[in-house]
Amino acid sequence: GGVPPATDLVLGATAGCLACFLTNPLEVVKTRLQLQGELQPPGTYPRPYRGVLRAAVAVCRADGLRGLQKGLAAGLLYQGLMNGVRFYCYSHAEDAGWTGYPGGTVAAGAVAGAVGAVVGSPAYLVKTHLQAQTLSAMAVGHQHNHESISGAFKSIYQQHGVVGLWRGATGAVPRVAVGSAVQLATFASAKEWVSERQWFRKGSWAAVLAGGMVSGVAVAVTMTPFDVISTRLYNQPVDADGTGKLYRGFLDCILQISSKEGLLGLYKGIGAVYLRLGPHTVLSLFFWDKLRNM
Repeated sequence: GGVPPATDLVLGATAGCLACFLTNPLEVVKTRLQLQGELQPPGTYPRPYRGVLRAAVAVCRADGLRGLQKGLAAGLLYQGLMNGVRFYCYSHAEDAGWTGYPGGTVAAGAVAGAVGAVVGSPAYLVKTHLQAQTLSAMAVGHQHNHESISGAFKSIYQQHGVVGLWRGATGAVPRVAVGSAVQLATFASAKEWVSERQWFRKGSWAAVLAGGMVSGVAVAVTMTPFDVISTRLYNQPVDADGTGKLYRGFLDCILQISSKEGLLGLYKGIGAVYLRLGPHTVLSLFFWDKLRNM
């Protein structure tokens, strides 16, 4: 409270970028795991990436240590746009008193997340392309072979126009809406729950981190299927008219993954999703809170 929404836009963007810089390696690992074995039955494809730690080592071997920060510039742009808009909208909802109604926090978080996802979608598209790129021996998913973030934006725009920059947004909106709603609804209660059990001193950094990790369980379980769908829709190859060659849309993506990879295919990379969510939730909200106080 007490901070104008316009200020929250700047503070939210800054907090998201700070958190992104520290958690981007897990985002790279998550992207590779989610694209591995795309539309292939389990056990019928090579697995260069096995689990979070071994996948991180595989990324380093293929792309060097810098490979763990692939797509960082696009990730920072996405987090700045998405979180800036998300916190701006949520701050407006707080000022209007909407979060005081039953379910108001969840609804405000979902709407704020959805708006943020639409605004940040082009940056997420480019981030996914760049993070998937690697040596042919370690490649998973379609390889777009962009040379830089600016080259990626230019190439997509020249081939498919402005609309092409928002390709895959149908997967991103429910992903962020669900994640934002669950995150904002569970983080505070999880933090309180940890303190009530006297695991950590109330208000301490450890209690906040533990609360974030507890909240992260709920967010990871609910958001990972949307995350997998979003990654697949963003990364798939497209025809000259911008039509996806693998998936026709959100529902088609769900059906194809479920039928060809099984229901567990929708949970690929959940370990990386969870390990990223806890710290990212804590760091972004921590930085946002501290910046607000300043």
